[in-house]
Amino acid sequence: MGLTGLHFLGAPVHAVLFDLDGTLLDTAGDIALALSRAFADQGQEAPGEAEVRTMIGRGAPMLVQRALAWRGLTLEAPAQAALLEGFFHHYGRLQEVDECAAQPYPGVREGLARLGTQRLPMAVVTNKQERFARGLVARLGLAPWFPLVVGGDTCERRKPDPQPLQWACTQLGVQAAHTVMVGDSVNDVQAARAAGMRVVCVPYGYNEGTDPRALPCDAFVQTLQELPALLGLPEPGGD
Repeated sequence: MGLTGLHFLGAPVHAVLFDLDGTLLDTAGDIALALSRAFADQGQEAPGEAEVRTMIGRGAPMLVQRALAWRGLTLEAPAQAALLEGFFHHYGRLQEVDECAAQPYPGVREGLARLGTQRLPMAVVTNKQERFARGLVARLGLAPWFPLVVGGDTCERRKPDPQPLQWACTQLGVQAAHTVMVGDSVNDVQAARAAGMRVVCVPYGYNEGTDPRALPCDAFVQTLQELPALLGLPEPGGD
């Protein structure tokens, strides 16, 4: 079965783009830990993991702003910039000292492996800084499926702007109309719609604290193991 056999909503699928945090990987624990250490460096208490899960989305600068608002803190621009750099430092250190706890969600490896049998171009498009996203993809053994990783600092703008999705399509040599975005948040849906892509969502992600099951996407998959069948790829041994 070649690439022309993959389809969704009556149109061919030539590539799939994936969000990272909350879609491929559960990273909230690491993000909360790095944020806690950055706040502690400034003598402040950070939100806990449960609260941080509601703040993930739109990149680290927004995460820091939301965490400060949650604590009722107002910092001058230099102090806020230092807090952001502290978060980047501590988050990077989690990988450097092998303290990183992020893991793929159930069904992720199985779904990617099935799609990989079709030599389907795939990419990660995330608001996480590219260096951290690449590190996680490599660390968790997902790099063979994702030669292209687009981070929140790869392009001038990040999701929900469509620019990162459009840039990924250019790099993969595919049209947006023949590409599917897979995500867990309103940022993914809005970016996909603006880029002219179809969008599939998972119900287990972060979505900035709002239930992902309410997202106005084209379809849901309970796990990414269901994605190949949604795109018309039969199960092994099927017709």
